[in-house]
Amino acid sequence: MPLTDKGSVSSTTKGPTKYKQSSLLSFFTNSKPKEAKTASNRVSDSESLILTPNNSSPLREEKKDCNKTQLFVNGTEQVADHAETFNLNSKSDETLGTPKSPNEFNTVTYPFGETKQASPLSNSKRMRGDSVDESSDEEIVSLNPRKRKDKRRRNILSDEEDEDFELGSDISFEISDEEFKPEDENDDIQMDREGSLTRLNTSSAKSKDRNPKSSNGSSNGEDSSAAGHMLTISHKFEATSSYSPTPEQKVRVTKQKRQTPQSKFVKENEERYQWLVNIKDAEGRMENEADYDPRTLFIPKSAWAKFTAFERQYWEIKCKMWDSIVFFKKGKFYELYEKDADIGHQKFDLKLAGTGRANMRLAGIPEMSFDYWAKKFIDEGFKVAKVDQKESLLAKEMRERTAITKDDKVIKRELSCVLTCGTLTDEAMLGDEMSKYCLALKETINSDNTRTIGVSFVDTASGNIRLTQFDDDSDYSKLETLLAQIQPMEVLVEKSKVSPSIVRMLRFNSQPHAGFNFLRSQSEFWDFDTTFEQLTRGKYFEAADLDDLSNYPPVLVEYYENRYFVGFSAFGALLWYLKSLKLDSTIVSMGNIERYDPYKASFSDTCMRLDGVTLQNLEIFSNSFDQSDKGTLFKLLNRAVTPFGKRAFKSWVTHPLMSHRAINSRLDSVEALLADGELKCLLERKLGMLPDLERLLARIHSGNLKVRDFSRCVSGFQTIAELVASLKTSFSTSSLKMGSSLETSLHSFPPELDDHIKVWINAFDRDLAEKEGVLVPEKGIEPEFDDSNKNMKEIEAKLQKVISEYRREYRCQEICYKDSGKEIFLIEVPSKAVSKIPNEWQQMAATSKCKRYWSPEVRTLVKSLMEARELHKILCESLQTKMYSKFMLYKNVWSAAIQLTAHMDCILSLARASESLGMPACRPEFIDEPFAQIEFEELRHPCFVPGGITGTKDFIPNDIALGKNQRDHIGLLTGANAAGKSTVLRMTCVATIMAQIGCYVPAKKARLTAIDTIMTRLGANDNIMQGKSTFYVELSETKKMLESCTPRSLIILDELGRGGSSSDGFAIAEAVLHHFATHIQSIGFFATHYATLGNSFLNNPRVKPLRMGIIADDTSRDITFLYKLEPGESSGSFGMHVAAMCGISKDIIDNAEVSAEKWEHTSKLKKAKEQEIIVPLGLQSDVCWMLDSRSIGADGILVYTDDMRKNALSSMFSVIERL
Repeated sequence: MPLTDKGSVSSTTKGPTKYKQSSLLSFFTNSKPKEAKTASNRVSDSESLILTPNNSSPLREEKKDCNKTQLFVNGTEQVADHAETFNLNSKSDETLGTPKSPNEFNTVTYPFGETKQASPLSNSKRMRGDSVDESSDEEIVSLNPRKRKDKRRRNILSDEEDEDFELGSDISFEISDEEFKPEDENDDIQMDREGSLTRLNTSSAKSKDRNPKSSNGSSNGEDSSAAGHMLTISHKFEATSSYSPTPEQKVRVTKQKRQTPQSKFVKENEERYQWLVNIKDAEGRMENEADYDPRTLFIPKSAWAKFTAFERQYWEIKCKMWDSIVFFKKGKFYELYEKDADIGHQKFDLKLAGTGRANMRLAGIPEMSFDYWAKKFIDEGFKVAKVDQKESLLAKEMRERTAITKDDKVIKRELSCVLTCGTLTDEAMLGDEMSKYCLALKETINSDNTRTIGVSFVDTASGNIRLTQFDDDSDYSKLETLLAQIQPMEVLVEKSKVSPSIVRMLRFNSQPHAGFNFLRSQSEFWDFDTTFEQLTRGKYFEAADLDDLSNYPPVLVEYYENRYFVGFSAFGALLWYLKSLKLDSTIVSMGNIERYDPYKASFSDTCMRLDGVTLQNLEIFSNSFDQSDKGTLFKLLNRAVTPFGKRAFKSWVTHPLMSHRAINSRLDSVEALLADGELKCLLERKLGMLPDLERLLARIHSGNLKVRDFSRCVSGFQTIAELVASLKTSFSTSSLKMGSSLETSLHSFPPELDDHIKVWINAFDRDLAEKEGVLVPEKGIEPEFDDSNKNMKEIEAKLQKVISEYRREYRCQEICYKDSGKEIFLIEVPSKAVSKIPNEWQQMAATSKCKRYWSPEVRTLVKSLMEARELHKILCESLQTKMYSKFMLYKNVWSAAIQLTAHMDCILSLARASESLGMPACRPEFIDEPFAQIEFEELRHPCFVPGGITGTKDFIPNDIALGKNQRDHIGLLTGANAAGKSTVLRMTCVATIMAQIGCYVPAKKARLTAIDTIMTRLGANDNIMQGKSTFYVELSETKKMLESCTPRSLIILDELGRGGSSSDGFAIAEAVLHHFATHIQSIGFFATHYATLGNSFLNNPRVKPLRMGIIADDTSRDITFLYKLEPGESSGSFGMHVAAMCGISKDIIDNAEVSAEKWEHTSKLKKAKEQEIIVPLGLQSDVCWMLDSRSIGADGILVYTDDMRKNALSSMFSVIERL
């Protein structure tokens, strides 16, 4: 029966092995034909390529007898020789007939006389191949073996078409190839050696140890250990011919009833991790229960029993860190599993592996990009746990020899660190120079209903810890100020022990994406006794015994001995958290622990008080529109050069000075730098060379600093020493005054700094450290290192001597040493001298031009050298730690140098900021007066000067005078909307802050007393985060001002009372203004739209009516803003004019104007009638107080002196006289 042009073969394959479909097809299409072998090898020596579906099975090369193979074509058995075979690892299909001979290995036989080896199909790469017919469900593949180039395979499918398939799906092959026809179509296809397609259908792979025979009785000789079944495609070849198929040869593959590996994996994964559907914590609590702990995970015993050793290792860590993203080290990758992999995929599009790992969903990243991806997760508010391998593969194999359980055969891994948004230490992750704080807070409500607050916070990058304890009011004013100053990045609070008001305040005043941790009482948020016990047990500070506190930081001793329970407990919570992150030993042991006061820079200085509300209203550190530092005073003034200088400057802005002497000391230094350009350039140049020494010092203490950075640190201190020497030299010729801040800092540097830095400059090879990152001490610094180095050099000298002898002995100068990977000092001998080499030399490698050997003598020396280098490597690792420890013995010297350098940098920042203000700018003059007074001539807002943030050149300056000659303490400011009232209020406060920091002021003249407090009430905003309405916020802030201000305070109130009705708002505004002007006697501005409010204070000498100048056209409703402060009352708010400017319909404005005129006329008549018969209510109240208790309004006032009482009486009688 002749073979037709097209023969069809149908096969059903089943089995567990998974392959890429493209890998299977690429094998069919990319077999490059080889030239035929000699006649003696043409038939019997056909060679086979062994392919194994299991990656763990080795590739094997064997000889096969392929003279006779079988295939069922159209139901008829065919026989051929020179079979090209490919194993599909399938069971036989009953529809194809009974198998004639089973095979249990996978082979492809090439009759071309050359053996090839290939990777398992499961590892084949996806590459582009020939064209595919996409018009049907069938994929047409070109079968041209000549398409193969080099040794690469080209996939026939595109990425979209490249799908996994499992051997176990139904596949049919249609083969069209004229080369497969018999030479004579009349020949019987049963004839041996006449060439045809054959199908060798085998039985199940379950049988073992078989020696299968072909249908003609010949033995195939396959190894029974390689399971599988064979599909054989064979060609007829003549002895003198070579295979040359035509380009039209094609194989058509049809996919049928396929189950993808992904779907199988998903099903197995869902069944295996069913317990993750309803999440519980370690105590078995559901997510909707009150005490649920989101940090832990409950895993049932049944799940533990099913885990592989690898799964168990992972889940032992993950179940304790369920709220963290666990990066699990696996070889050269960090991998994410299950929930973490899903988060990575959803948030950052990390690709999920199709079949996961160890039954878990998987996404991974290369180890070199860990910092990048960790930072991305942290920025989204996640914690990141890093699990590293603690042994090498070689160490694991050595340990496995004595391993008892399966768990012992998994590479050891441990949690190395946990990274959170508030505890980062790596410079690359921190992002900027400013401190990132992690804050712990504890609240206690006392028996008298007062509140005691304990706070401790840490900057882990610099190792600075601060703690404080204070009593606070019901509005938590002091706490709000502290939070506004530090703006924590992460918060720790005691679970269910902190009031909701504090939690809302924490969320409102923290950084965006700040992390919140609610710790359990006692076990995590330690109390007073547990904190002290853990401190002593941790041995953070050297002590002779547990009761020895001599080496403890003074603030800890103070808090312990004085029994500051709340503050010490807050420090305990912080200590527990650092311990859980494995940071406690490096941070706490530094001992940089100090007390913190929100209202004082240090406990020796008195400072201006800026509460949290004022810091927000004046936009000192963050603006009001996106909470960033754009457009803020701090951004404008902070022109420090060094990173640690920028951090120090924030404290200067937070705590402006009160002492005239201290302020003038800074101003003297600023004036000297502005006058001496060379001195200023010297500071800028030298300070610009410094790295972040404060953070580097903390990392030296922790021992995880790179050698290159250590060299930078030493160079930095060398630069500081050079700067100090240069400044002292130029001090005599500069205009720097004695007693100035810069001069005081210069002479406060530790005298031993120069000697210490000279030692470290010469302690190690600086060039080698910076270029190669290797710490090599100079000779004589470390004798042990010198001996080790000497030993290596002696061995290397012996090796050079040996090679010289070989050149002389064998009379070949081309003999030399070559390294090849781990094999070093191989003796390379050119081919012409190889015949002279002794037999005892061991050949290690060869090329066409030379051979490489180890002689017995060289082998011995190389072994000695490698051992010496290994010992030297261990010595270098210990040497780095040893040298870091030696360097930190002088920590006090280094820290003092950093602080004093930061001080000089802050002075430089003030000088540079003053210089940028343009003209006019002046040095402020401070005067001694018992009551507050400020006077600015042509004052501009610093952010609107030519060198400011906006760079505007047409800002209208204004003259400000408050409290002069004991009059006009408060300016009652009225005027149109958008006329510039709020700008005048803000720039007055900002200029005062700048002056008391020690900076120049953007004014022609500045004369003032030192202000002790600036308090503000601006805007009409509710506070949803803290659950406060607009009117509540207004009155709450006003209450704080009434309780906290003194005669030396500066206040600004903008439109007080607008949150209530007109009558309520007017009454409150009138009462508050009277109390401030008459009794508290502060200076400031009171801006209002109550036009008649001024009538109540016409006769009060302490209230001065002011207005913003405008030009209004009532006919066209046009208004021109002059932005100029003028004496007198405004004739109105001109709301209709502003409405017209905004484009509101004329009809609406006309109707509104009629209503406004009626209301205004009625109000004026009513007010005029009241004034005819009634004495001002404020005066009546004061007279009643005087007659009753002679206190004259002292109730509720912070400080009420005799001078204040005299001033109050003077105001009362002045009003009476003018009635």
